[in-house]
Amino acid sequence: MEVEIYKSSDGEIQMEVKLKKDTIWLSQAQMANLFEIDRTVISKHINNIFKSNELKEISNVQKMHITGTDKPTKFYNLDLIISVGYRVNSKKATQFRIWATRILKQHLLRGYSVNEKLLLAQKDKLNEIKNAINFIEEKSHQKLLRKQSHELLSLIRQYTKSIDLLEQYDKKRVKRIRGSKTSYVVTYDEAKIVISELKKNLQDSKAQTGMFAVETSDRLKGIIGNLNQTFGSVELYKSAEEKAANLLYMVIKDHPFVDGNKRTGSILFIHFLDRNNILYRTNGERKINDNALVALALLVAISNPIEKDILIKVIMGLLSD
Repeated sequence: MEVEIYKSSDGEIQMEVKLKKDTIWLSQAQMANLFEIDRTVISKHINNIFKSNELKEISNVQKMHITGTDKPTKFYNLDLIISVGYRVNSKKATQFRIWATRILKQHLLRGYSVNEKLLLAQKDKLNEIKNAINFIEEKSHQKLLRKQSHELLSLIRQYTKSIDLLEQYDKKRVKRIRGSKTSYVVTYDEAKIVISELKKNLQDSKAQTGMFAVETSDRLKGIIGNLNQTFGSVELYKSAEEKAANLLYMVIKDHPFVDGNKRTGSILFIHFLDRNNILYRTNGERKINDNALVALALLVAISNPIEKDILIKVIMGLLSD
């Protein structure tokens, strides 16, 4: 575990921040200091966050010992800190998030570099990790993605976790990820029902234009047909993860709708993962949460067509357990 010093831009707030498991950790007392509010308010917001299932306690809270105390203290990670921050003072939360993102990025990429030589034994996996990190890093500077820094960081974090392959390799336990067998095949008619439901929900919230999800031609039917294509009785896309990645990519890039391609692509992607029972990890958390999905959809939207292969691998990598 490392310790970093956070200092607010006005110099009024300074604290020691714990850095562990590729995220930032603060106690309730530190959050109260950071947002300059009473600790009871912090506690109330944390309870509401867990009660609403916005975040799960098991993966966002950790007990740690503080020097000079007998009992362990609960610490909360960056996702929860930001969620609390949005409820009490988004400006201070944004300032802290920018600082935390920079610190985490340095930490993750430094750890990746240290282990790079050892990972050379798995050259293909090393290149895949390196290309994914470089791709996400490069795109993060684009204007459309600047506000998604935290979400892009989480994508990088998931890839640097692939360095766990190191220990597996040393113990001769590296397994090739084959992906999941497709148990549900999406059809054009069902896709239209899913999109119609999305359109209705957005109409109720007045969050869409009259041209939202209006098909431009038979492109959506073609995309879904391509997804289920076979060659010599062998499926073109061999796993459910590969089909899901291509579904998201093709709906966003091929523009089958006048408006709303990113949103319809994202909802069809989530629907496909859910129906194939690969939306959630074994601990009950979604493999790609809503914020990360927004960042992923934007990555696809601004990408060059020649980058399709690496983007498909990025998406599939994020879907692996």
